[in-house]
Amino acid sequence: MTLAPLTDAPVQIQIHVIAALISILLGPLVLYRRRRDRVHKIAGYAWIVAMLTVATSSWFISSFAVIGPFSPIHGFALLTYWSVYSGMRHILARRITAHQAVLRSLYWNGLLIAGLANFLPGRAMNIVFFDGAGVLGWGVIALGGVALIMRATGVWQSRAQPAV
Repeated sequence: MTLAPLTDAPVQIQIHVIAALISILLGPLVLYRRRRDRVHKIAGYAWIVAMLTVATSSWFISSFAVIGPFSPIHGFALLTYWSVYSGMRHILARRITAHQAVLRSLYWNGLLIAGLANFLPGRAMNIVFFDGAGVLGWGVIALGGVALIMRATGVWQSRAQPAV
């Protein structure tokens, strides 16, 4: 394992990675914690800022470009903007279940699917964790895909109960 691909990366990639790590780590606390109190609200705002930073910084990264400077992964930035807007709109209207559903979907379908793409051979995270060994990156993608399929089909669901 080497951090050189990240420490030597342009600043926009470093910002993107730091914001993504914050989003991944804060996500379970914000999305699945039973109590919806001040901690939830503060951590939730921090998670939203981190998610918006991930989305915005992605526009300055074109190392995986397919269409001009953009890749299919950039679609997740648009998904993030819409989900944050929608999630905030729901909570302001006191539609708690819809708020939870939108932001949990953003975490699982936006952040984690896009994150798995970073383990493709040649990508920075593949190099960081596996020294570029493509087969191991494909293994992470496969395991993550199985987890996402299990979640989507209801085999693996959160046991957290909505706050009353």
